[in-house]
Amino acid sequence: MISGGGTGGHIFPALAIADEIKRRNPEADLLFIGAKGKMEMEKVPQAGYQIVGLPIVGLQRKLTLKNLLLPFKLIMSLTKVYFVMSRFKPELVIGVGGYASGPTLKMAQLLGIPTLLQEQNSYPGKTNQLLAKKAKAICVAYPGMDAFFPAAAISLTGNPVRANLLSALAGLKNEAALHFGLDADKPTLFVMGGSLGARTLNLAMKSAGHHFESGSVQLLWQCGKSYEQELANFQQTLPENVKVFPFIQRMDLAYALATVIVSRAGALSVSELALVGKPTILVPSPNVAEDHQTKNARALVNRDAAVLVTDGQAQEKLVPLALELLSNPLQQQALAQAIQAFALPNATKDIVDVCLNVARI
Repeated sequence: MISGGGTGGHIFPALAIADEIKRRNPEADLLFIGAKGKMEMEKVPQAGYQIVGLPIVGLQRKLTLKNLLLPFKLIMSLTKVYFVMSRFKPELVIGVGGYASGPTLKMAQLLGIPTLLQEQNSYPGKTNQLLAKKAKAICVAYPGMDAFFPAAAISLTGNPVRANLLSALAGLKNEAALHFGLDADKPTLFVMGGSLGARTLNLAMKSAGHHFESGSVQLLWQCGKSYEQELANFQQTLPENVKVFPFIQRMDLAYALATVIVSRAGALSVSELALVGKPTILVPSPNVAEDHQTKNARALVNRDAAVLVTDGQAQEKLVPLALELLSNPLQQQALAQAIQAFALPNATKDIVDVCLNVARI
């Protein structure tokens, strides 16, 4: 049984783990537990797996009547999980983070079913810290997690990432330039704000477009589907060496062409960037629980493996800093070498090794 979701950062690892279990044992019976109304209820069936939805919701940060319903929804969720587990009889329950994983793993632990946590971030949330006390194993992506979890239960595995990313390091630059309509020989800044986009990054790039008018460097900019209409007229004013896309399907080509990358600091993005091994500027989103992205970024910055620009500084400092890095090959090389030390390319395999060992399958 695999539980969690809410964002792609939780759903993708869950599906990667499920696929690897199925690859090794096609007869394995898998069931997902998600939160009703969240994206896992759509994405998991699309991937070919069954999912049960719980009525669980998160605690609202602002004062609202919705918080009064939380204890009742938690009790309803625990009750539903109890009956699902009684029928399904899981040998292992895996939590990947998200609203549903709390009640699911708690009930498993009450019933004496082995549990495993897959913690993607460098700073775990309160729920995982509590669940870790009775977890049989905890798969993490950063060193030093014994500050939060029992050391004996920890395995440093990394986060599952897209399998084709390593090819971004192997001779795709000319194909990438042709694909995006850019020049393979010019320094390229790749700005990625995720599939929905990041307003801060878009505002920073929009206000600094004049920096690219000389044509000496080029910009590949994923603005996100949410901002496609907003930037439609603006795109028509841009020079040929600036390409804006709402969504980039071929991320391997984007990474291959990039000289310097600008990104948010979600756990999976950081894991991908470590595998790609390009100099990176991280702009953590301030709108995530417990400021996880800043902590993920700090884990790299403290080892000189990335440059940090805060969300509040981005509009003023991001582009000048990126252009300075584009003109400094020595700094690029140092950052690239340092970030590769965080790469754990066998994460999915290693996580499933731990899963099967705990479940003794």
